[in-house]
Amino acid sequence: MTEQLLDTTTSGLGDATFMDAAEPYRRELLAHCYRMSGSLHDAEDLVQETYLRAWRGYDNFGGRSSLRTWLHRIATNVCLTALEGRKRRPLPTGLGAPSSDPTDDLVLRQEVPWLEPIPGSYTDDGRTDDPSDPATIAASRDSIRLAFVAALQHLSARQRAVLLLRDVLQWRASEVAAALDTTTAAVNSLLQRARAQLRDVQEAKSELSDPDSAETRALVKRWVEGFEKYDIDSLVTMLTEDAIWEMPPFDGWYQGADAIVTLIKCNCPANGPGDQVLLPTVANGQPALGLYMRGEDGQHRPFQLQVLDIVDGKVAHATVFFSDDLVGLFARFGLPESPVARSRVSEQS
Repeated sequence: MTEQLLDTTTSGLGDATFMDAAEPYRRELLAHCYRMSGSLHDAEDLVQETYLRAWRGYDNFGGRSSLRTWLHRIATNVCLTALEGRKRRPLPTGLGAPSSDPTDDLVLRQEVPWLEPIPGSYTDDGRTDDPSDPATIAASRDSIRLAFVAALQHLSARQRAVLLLRDVLQWRASEVAAALDTTTAAVNSLLQRARAQLRDVQEAKSELSDPDSAETRALVKRWVEGFEKYDIDSLVTMLTEDAIWEMPPFDGWYQGADAIVTLIKCNCPANGPGDQVLLPTVANGQPALGLYMRGEDGQHRPFQLQVLDIVDGKVAHATVFFSDDLVGLFARFGLPESPVARSRVSEQS
């Protein structure tokens, strides 16, 4: 889309040079803008604006810093401008209300700008380490996980920017100060407060199981079987004692294995085996599943996207996303509109 915009606003001189140089950084810029905004849709628009501003100023770039640093500087300031006056994007657990009664009616809150998931196993964060190194991959996954991005929403926009530039992109305090037109002392103060607010989240995220481990894959397989065979009671054995389930845009959240199972039984439209089909994908560097529900016409259609936090071989947190455009949401995560082949297998099992 950026290339199309450039085509309509320029004579073409220098466009190819700029795009050839800048295009390799699109993925990490998208991740940065997503961490800042909490929205994949907003992040895509912010990256487009970043590229437009960068193209306009490319002749004056001069190579005083690396192109990556320059683009991230522009992207950060684009985000800060866009976030002025905007509400933060929470998950239901971030609204401040206590856990809900699973037998109560669900409350839909479409007016809340909810946090959105992002597709992918991990997202390059601009580090200079070997991207195939396991430690680099783990650090990159940690910086995109839902719990971390949700926690960022409790920070001011400038705190977010400072924390991401210092702790994720590994910039020096002086570089951050220059990018944000402030002092090194102010950067250090903002960083100290931001780290203090995120300390609990930072500790929790280190406990999450590797999404590619055999243990995680085995649990996900059992999780899928529980839903597809409509053995909802079996989920109790796969959930931690204080597991959390939340479902934006519904504002309630539910804690404890028994409460979660009760919630599913009270609100799931499935009636028996074969009504639900789950296909695996990855969101925010975590195991995720697209759940398809069988309708009255016998066809399975997208119903919800589940993103799982797995700790010590059990699900500690399930964030379940609904959307007005579930077909579009599933497509972003590489999921088909209808799981015909899987549906037939489930019915025969």
